[in-house]
Amino acid sequence: MHKTALVLFSGGQDSTTCLAHALKTYERVETIAFDYRQRHRVELEARLVVLDEIRRQFPHWASKLGEDHLLDLAVLGDVSDTSLTRETAFKMETSGLPNTFVPGRNLLFLTLAAAVAYRRGLEVMVTGVCETDFSGYPDCRDDTMKAMQLALSLGMDHRFLIETPLMWIDKADTWRMAESLGGKALIDLIIEHTHTCYLGDRQHRHAWGYGCGTCPACELRARGYERFVTSVN
Repeated sequence: MHKTALVLFSGGQDSTTCLAHALKTYERVETIAFDYRQRHRVELEARLVVLDEIRRQFPHWASKLGEDHLLDLAVLGDVSDTSLTRETAFKMETSGLPNTFVPGRNLLFLTLAAAVAYRRGLEVMVTGVCETDFSGYPDCRDDTMKAMQLALSLGMDHRFLIETPLMWIDKADTWRMAESLGGKALIDLIIEHTHTCYLGDRQHRHAWGYGCGTCPACELRARGYERFVTSVN
């Protein structure tokens, strides 16, 4: 039975829900994030607040929450020409993918996370990728995760498990999962402290949290929250 995990933790709604899941499931949990010069780099500040709030509000999880790792991945920003790494408008490309897709991002994240997990003796990598409510990113698909798990396990001669708790649920179900894990306290923490907006907007407060309200990430989060609230009421 696996006892340790490394959570790919950006500080957004999805990764915070995954972190709560890991803290409930495993005995020791560490976190990792990446600075790739994303437009919404405010998430790197938000995630530290979320970690502090989890320790403060959920003392039964605090003892399990271990070291946090932040890796400088400026090279990803250098080689990317996307609306997440450049000041360009959001749009669909001729490929059929939105220009928010950063080629190789999740592949690189998982490779580096595996290197850290190997060094730290962590058995499971937990990531919030999802094939249900997503923008069509090929590196969020279940097949990609299974292929990465096999490649990393073979390439490092170490059996890794890539866990994807959100893979087959939509955003409304992600809110429900958070509620089941941490009750209203976790829902309120996600609304107040996590960051998902691609534009890095922390000025506008909505029922579902902070953000511009119009970028793809905000729209997805808002629709999920509305369905979640409607189902509760």
